[in-house]
Amino acid sequence: MIIGGLEKLTLLDYPDHLAAIIFTQGCNFRCHFCYNPMLVLPRRGADTKNTKKEKGFSLLSTKDLFLFLKSRIGRLEGVVITGGEPTLHADLPSFIKKIKALGYLVKLDTNGTDSVMLERLIKDKLIDYIAMDLKAPWDKYEATVGQKVSCPNLRKSVKIIMMSGLPYEFRTTVVPGLLEAADIEKMGQAIKGADKWYLQKFKSDTALVDAGFEGGQAYTDQEMKALAAQGGKYVKLCALRA
Repeated sequence: MIIGGLEKLTLLDYPDHLAAIIFTQGCNFRCHFCYNPMLVLPRRGADTKNTKKEKGFSLLSTKDLFLFLKSRIGRLEGVVITGGEPTLHADLPSFIKKIKALGYLVKLDTNGTDSVMLERLIKDKLIDYIAMDLKAPWDKYEATVGQKVSCPNLRKSVKIIMMSGLPYEFRTTVVPGLLEAADIEKMGQAIKGADKWYLQKFKSDTALVDAGFEGGQAYTDQEMKALAAQGGKYVKLCALRA
Protein backbone atom coordinates (compact mmCIF):
# COMPACT_ATOMS: atom_id res chain seq x y z
CA MET A 1 0.00 0.00 0.00
CA ILE A 2 1.39 3.39 -1.00
CA ILE A 3 0.06 6.01 1.37
CA GLY A 4 -0.01 9.56 0.07
CA GLY A 5 -1.11 11.29 3.24
CA LEU A 6 -2.77 11.12 6.63
CA GLU A 7 -5.26 13.48 8.25
CA LYS A 8 -5.20 12.64 11.93
CA LEU A 9 -8.69 13.83 12.80
CA THR A 10 -11.90 14.54 10.92
CA LEU A 11 -15.29 15.35 12.37
CA LEU A 12 -17.02 15.42 8.98
CA ASP A 13 -15.77 12.69 6.63
CA TYR A 14 -17.20 9.71 8.52
CA PRO A 15 -20.78 10.56 9.53
CA ASP A 16 -21.35 10.42 13.31
CA HIS A 17 -17.81 9.20 14.05
CA LEU A 18 -14.45 10.66 14.96
CA ALA A 19 -12.02 9.37 12.37
CA ALA A 20 -8.66 9.64 10.69
CA ILE A 21 -8.30 9.85 6.90
CA ILE A 22 -5.78 7.75 4.98
CA PHE A 23 -5.06 9.00 1.45
CA THR A 24 -3.85 6.33 -0.95
CA GLN A 25 -1.62 7.23 -3.88
CA GLY A 26 -2.70 6.85 -7.50
CA CYS A 27 -5.96 7.12 -9.46
CA ASN A 28 -7.31 5.75 -12.74
CA PHE A 29 -9.32 8.92 -13.40
CA ARG A 30 -8.08 12.38 -14.40
CA CYS A 31 -11.09 14.44 -13.35
CA HIS A 32 -10.58 18.00 -14.51
CA PHE A 33 -11.83 19.43 -11.20
CA CYS A 34 -9.90 17.14 -8.82
CA TYR A 35 -8.14 19.17 -6.11
CA ASN A 36 -5.76 16.35 -5.09
CA PRO A 37 -3.39 16.28 -8.09
CA MET A 38 -0.57 15.17 -5.80
CA LEU A 39 -2.43 11.90 -5.27
CA VAL A 40 -3.61 11.23 -8.81
CA LEU A 41 -0.43 10.23 -10.62
CA PRO A 42 0.56 6.65 -9.68
CA ARG A 43 3.85 6.01 -7.94
CA ARG A 44 6.29 3.24 -8.62
CA GLY A 45 7.97 1.13 -5.99
CA ALA A 46 7.12 0.14 -2.44
CA ASP A 47 6.22 2.28 0.55
CA THR A 48 8.76 4.87 1.55
CA LYS A 49 10.83 4.00 4.57
CA ASN A 50 10.45 7.42 6.11
CA THR A 51 7.90 10.17 6.05
CA LYS A 52 8.59 12.71 3.30
CA LYS A 53 6.88 15.98 2.54
CA GLU A 54 5.72 16.46 -1.04
CA LYS A 55 3.42 19.20 -2.32
CA GLY A 56 1.62 19.46 1.01
CA PHE A 57 1.14 15.73 1.54
CA SER A 58 3.20 13.22 3.46
CA LEU A 59 4.34 9.91 2.05
CA LEU A 60 3.94 7.74 5.12
CA SER A 61 5.21 4.23 5.71
CA THR A 62 2.64 1.63 6.74
CA LYS A 63 4.72 1.01 9.87
CA ASP A 64 4.37 4.62 10.98
CA LEU A 65 0.69 4.64 10.06
CA PHE A 66 -0.10 1.65 12.26
CA LEU A 67 1.93 3.08 15.12
CA PHE A 68 -0.30 6.14 14.89
CA LEU A 69 -3.52 4.09 14.72
CA LYS A 70 -2.47 2.02 17.73
CA SER A 71 -1.81 5.23 19.68
CA ARG A 72 -5.36 6.45 18.95
CA ILE A 73 -7.26 3.32 20.01
CA GLY A 74 -10.12 4.42 22.24
CA ARG A 75 -9.88 8.01 21.01
CA LEU A 76 -10.80 7.55 17.35
CA GLU A 77 -13.72 5.42 16.21
CA GLY A 78 -13.12 5.04 12.51
CA VAL A 79 -10.76 5.29 9.56
CA VAL A 80 -11.65 6.74 6.16
CA ILE A 81 -9.70 5.25 3.25
CA THR A 82 -9.73 7.59 0.28
CA GLY A 83 -7.46 8.64 -2.54
CA GLY A 84 -6.63 8.73 -5.27
CA GLU A 85 -8.54 5.50 -5.75
CA PRO A 86 -8.01 2.91 -2.98
CA THR A 87 -9.30 -0.08 -4.99
CA LEU A 88 -6.32 0.18 -7.35
CA HIS A 89 -4.22 -1.40 -4.61
CA ALA A 90 -4.32 -5.20 -4.66
CA ASP A 91 -3.36 -5.35 -0.99
CA LEU A 92 -6.34 -3.23 0.10
CA PRO A 93 -8.20 -6.18 1.74
CA SER A 94 -5.21 -7.22 3.86
CA PHE A 95 -4.52 -3.57 4.69
CA ILE A 96 -8.09 -3.10 5.93
CA LYS A 97 -7.96 -6.35 7.91
CA LYS A 98 -5.07 -4.91 9.94
CA ILE A 99 -7.06 -1.75 10.60
CA LYS A 100 -10.17 -3.71 11.60
CA ALA A 101 -8.07 -5.85 13.93
CA LEU A 102 -7.40 -2.68 15.94
CA GLY A 103 -11.14 -2.23 16.44
CA TYR A 104 -11.78 0.58 13.97
CA LEU A 105 -14.77 1.08 11.73
CA VAL A 106 -13.76 1.59 8.09
CA LYS A 107 -15.32 3.90 5.53
CA LEU A 108 -14.27 3.50 1.91
CA ASP A 109 -14.34 6.32 -0.65
CA THR A 110 -14.28 4.97 -4.20
CA ASN A 111 -14.99 5.90 -7.80
CA GLY A 112 -16.67 2.51 -8.30
CA THR A 113 -14.52 1.29 -11.18
CA ASP A 114 -13.53 -1.98 -9.49
CA SER A 115 -16.81 -3.71 -8.75
CA VAL A 116 -15.01 -7.01 -8.06
CA MET A 117 -12.89 -5.49 -5.29
CA LEU A 118 -15.92 -3.67 -3.92
CA GLU A 119 -17.96 -6.87 -3.79
CA ARG A 120 -15.11 -8.70 -2.07
CA LEU A 121 -14.72 -6.04 0.63
CA ILE A 122 -18.44 -6.15 1.37
CA LYS A 123 -18.61 -9.95 1.36
CA ASP A 124 -15.66 -10.21 3.75
CA LYS A 125 -17.19 -7.57 6.06
CA LEU A 126 -14.17 -5.32 5.76
CA ILE A 127 -16.01 -2.03 5.30
CA ASP A 128 -18.74 -0.38 7.35
CA TYR A 129 -19.66 2.62 5.18
CA ILE A 130 -19.29 3.30 1.44
CA ALA A 131 -19.12 6.59 -0.43
CA MET A 132 -19.08 6.40 -4.22
CA ASP A 133 -18.37 9.41 -6.40
CA LEU A 134 -20.91 9.63 -9.21
CA LYS A 135 -19.13 11.86 -11.69
CA ALA A 136 -21.65 12.41 -14.49
CA PRO A 137 -24.46 10.78 -16.47
CA TRP A 138 -23.18 7.72 -18.28
CA ASP A 139 -22.97 9.46 -21.67
CA LYS A 140 -20.73 12.19 -20.23
CA TYR A 141 -18.54 10.07 -17.96
CA GLU A 142 -15.44 9.84 -20.13
CA ALA A 143 -15.44 13.55 -20.93
CA THR A 144 -15.73 14.32 -17.22
CA VAL A 145 -13.07 11.94 -15.89
CA GLY A 146 -10.64 12.23 -18.82
CA GLN A 147 -10.26 8.45 -19.24
CA LYS A 148 -11.91 5.46 -20.89
CA VAL A 149 -14.59 4.06 -18.58
CA SER A 150 -16.65 0.88 -18.39
CA CYS A 151 -20.08 2.28 -17.57
CA PRO A 152 -21.61 -1.22 -17.18
CA ASN A 153 -19.06 -1.82 -14.43
CA LEU A 154 -19.98 1.47 -12.75
CA ARG A 155 -23.66 0.50 -12.92
CA LYS A 156 -22.77 -2.80 -11.28
CA SER A 157 -20.98 -0.97 -8.45
CA VAL A 158 -24.02 1.24 -7.92
CA LYS A 159 -26.22 -1.86 -7.62
CA ILE A 160 -23.76 -3.63 -5.31
CA ILE A 161 -23.64 -0.62 -3.00
CA MET A 162 -27.39 -0.11 -2.90
CA MET A 163 -27.96 -3.79 -2.12
CA SER A 164 -25.08 -4.10 0.37
CA GLY A 165 -27.09 -3.48 3.52
CA LEU A 166 -24.40 -1.02 4.62
CA PRO A 167 -24.75 2.72 5.18
CA TYR A 168 -23.74 4.43 1.96
CA GLU A 169 -23.86 7.64 -0.03
CA PHE A 170 -23.28 8.87 -3.55
CA ARG A 171 -21.45 12.17 -4.13
CA THR A 172 -21.21 14.50 -7.09
CA THR A 173 -19.08 17.59 -7.61
CA VAL A 174 -21.19 19.88 -9.78
CA VAL A 175 -18.99 21.79 -12.22
CA PRO A 176 -20.43 24.43 -14.58
CA GLY A 177 -19.62 23.48 -18.16
CA LEU A 178 -19.48 19.78 -17.27
CA LEU A 179 -22.82 19.26 -15.52
CA GLU A 180 -26.16 21.05 -15.85
CA ALA A 181 -29.72 20.53 -14.66
CA ALA A 182 -30.54 17.91 -17.31
CA ASP A 183 -27.53 15.87 -16.19
CA ILE A 184 -28.71 15.84 -12.58
CA GLU A 185 -31.99 14.36 -13.85
CA LYS A 186 -30.16 11.57 -15.70
CA MET A 187 -27.90 10.83 -12.72
CA GLY A 188 -30.86 10.74 -10.36
CA GLN A 189 -32.49 8.14 -12.58
CA ALA A 190 -29.29 6.06 -12.49
CA ILE A 191 -29.40 5.83 -8.67
CA LYS A 192 -33.17 5.98 -8.23
CA GLY A 193 -34.20 4.91 -4.73
CA ALA A 194 -30.74 5.48 -3.20
CA ASP A 195 -30.51 6.51 0.45
CA LYS A 196 -28.26 9.58 0.16
CA TRP A 197 -26.84 11.72 -2.61
CA TYR A 198 -24.70 14.74 -1.78
CA LEU A 199 -23.97 17.52 -4.26
CA GLN A 200 -20.72 19.40 -3.75
CA LYS A 201 -19.86 22.85 -5.07
CA PHE A 202 -16.89 23.12 -7.44
CA LYS A 203 -13.79 24.62 -5.80
CA SER A 204 -11.28 26.26 -8.12
CA ASP A 205 -9.11 28.31 -5.75
CA THR A 206 -6.43 25.61 -5.53
CA ALA A 207 -4.27 23.45 -7.79
CA LEU A 208 -6.40 21.12 -9.91
CA VAL A 209 -5.61 18.14 -12.12
CA ASP A 210 -6.61 20.27 -15.11
CA ALA A 211 -5.06 23.70 -14.65
CA GLY A 212 -7.50 25.08 -17.21
CA PHE A 213 -10.27 24.76 -14.62
CA GLU A 214 -8.40 26.72 -11.94
CA GLY A 215 -10.16 29.96 -11.07
CA GLY A 216 -13.37 28.82 -12.75
CA GLN A 217 -16.84 29.86 -11.65
CA ALA A 218 -18.96 27.65 -9.43
CA TYR A 219 -22.72 27.45 -9.33
CA THR A 220 -24.30 29.89 -6.87
CA ASP A 221 -25.81 28.67 -3.61
CA GLN A 222 -29.26 29.24 -5.06
CA GLU A 223 -28.45 27.24 -8.18
CA MET A 224 -27.05 24.41 -6.06
CA LYS A 225 -30.24 24.32 -3.97
CA ALA A 226 -32.29 24.03 -7.15
CA LEU A 227 -30.12 21.15 -8.39
CA ALA A 228 -30.48 19.38 -5.04
CA ALA A 229 -34.25 19.76 -5.29
CA GLN A 230 -34.09 18.08 -8.71
CA GLY A 231 -31.99 15.24 -7.36
CA GLY A 232 -34.37 14.83 -4.44
CA LYS A 233 -37.07 13.58 -6.80
CA TYR A 234 -35.11 10.35 -7.26
CA VAL A 235 -33.44 9.56 -3.91
CA LYS A 236 -34.46 9.55 -0.28
CA LEU A 237 -32.14 12.45 0.54
CA CYS A 238 -30.36 14.81 -1.82
CA ALA A 239 -28.47 17.50 0.07
CA LEU A 240 -25.65 19.97 -0.36
CA ARG A 241 -22.23 19.41 1.16
CA ALA A 242 -19.46 21.99 1.41
